[in-house]
Amino acid sequence: MQLVIIAGGKGTRLGLKDIPKPMVQIAGKPLLEHQIELAKSYGIKEIFILSGHLAHVIEDYFGSGEKWGVKIHHIVEPYPLGTAGAVKLLEGKIKDRFMVFYGDVVMDFDLDSFIAFDKKFEDSIGTTLVHPNDHPYDSDLLEINKDKVVTRVIPKPHEDGEYYQNLVNAAVYIFSPKIFDYIESGISQDFGKHILKKVVDAGETLAGYETAEYIKDMGTADRFEKVKNDWISGKVARLNKKNKRPCIFLDRDGVINPNMDTKPSLKDFVLLDDVAEAIKKINKSDYLAVVVTNQPMIAKGFISFEEVEMTHKKMETLLGEEHAFLNGIYFCPHHPEKGFEGEVEELKIDCECRKPKPGMLLQAAADMNIDLKNSWMIGDSERDLVAGKNAGCKTIFISEQDSQYADFCAKNLYNAVNKIMEEKDAAVC
Repeated sequence: MQLVIIAGGKGTRLGLKDIPKPMVQIAGKPLLEHQIELAKSYGIKEIFILSGHLAHVIEDYFGSGEKWGVKIHHIVEPYPLGTAGAVKLLEGKIKDRFMVFYGDVVMDFDLDSFIAFDKKFEDSIGTTLVHPNDHPYDSDLLEINKDKVVTRVIPKPHEDGEYYQNLVNAAVYIFSPKIFDYIESGISQDFGKHILKKVVDAGETLAGYETAEYIKDMGTADRFEKVKNDWISGKVARLNKKNKRPCIFLDRDGVINPNMDTKPSLKDFVLLDDVAEAIKKINKSDYLAVVVTNQPMIAKGFISFEEVEMTHKKMETLLGEEHAFLNGIYFCPHHPEKGFEGEVEELKIDCECRKPKPGMLLQAAADMNIDLKNSWMIGDSERDLVAGKNAGCKTIFISEQDSQYADFCAKNLYNAVNKIMEEKDAAVC
């Protein structure tokens, strides 16, 4: 696969004058060099660098790419063309599916996994990499369905009162050459602002690849200092999906929001006190934050899949407003007992995902390469704890009472997360 790196940024907000933005140094090397080395480590050996501002600095440094064991083609835009407008310059030069990086993004992710996912959608126009962030309210968002296909592009600003999935376009793509048909020649256009919506509205299949790996732009001075520190600390490399990562699994009702078992209403969904603060603590650590919740009201016919999914959008929206996010939401719609008026027959089964069985935790572990032995399950019922134990996790019971299945008890999620962080710090010491 060929790689295209869009490297036309000026870095004005970083105060750069003599070098273009992608040449800013991180850990002794230009960011662009780190990106090239990442691609090479996954076997990508042909790279197109699309530059503009101070393009000669990039070409003088990298030349043909021979020093890095790759072949580099330098393409200079005649004037600022935006991310998509610049890629249009490659029409006719690229014949197969190709990957795109933005040259101002600090990243370390499993390219093999990304490419393998895209191959499942070989007839699509492409795949975009998506992830949650801590400020979805002012981000361009995407929505994907259960088949991992993008159904909607939601540019900022968002409508007041709108609920959404916290899935942000991470500016990493794999495209078919068909993408060139949607980009006009000679005018400035961006993928996020113009092209993605155009292809989705046209009925093209655009897949959405979700990941919790490290992919962050460094466009401002504050963000640049943060990503530099993350690189030096090893966090950027540590979060690559190839490395197992611990998780804090969260039950929903009674842990994140008041119990809704008997009144599953969207308008009544609110976050419990300090839940956002607790999840922010998880987000700042190396732990993943994943909700695993039984939703038997679907099988009973009391609510629909769409209503549960809308409730989860509200949950993500409310958390995002407090700068917190979830890395995944898994729910079981089944219920084995029959006899409810209006029940959904095909969902009245004894499944493997309904807690206390560990199916949802095991699925999340397979999806995200989770280290279950060093993970935790936090719940307010013994079925949550048993599910955690069945998956090999440690457990915390949100209750005033003890349980034989609990490693610890806590009065709320915030106290539970603090306990986990204390245990982690003690283990390091």
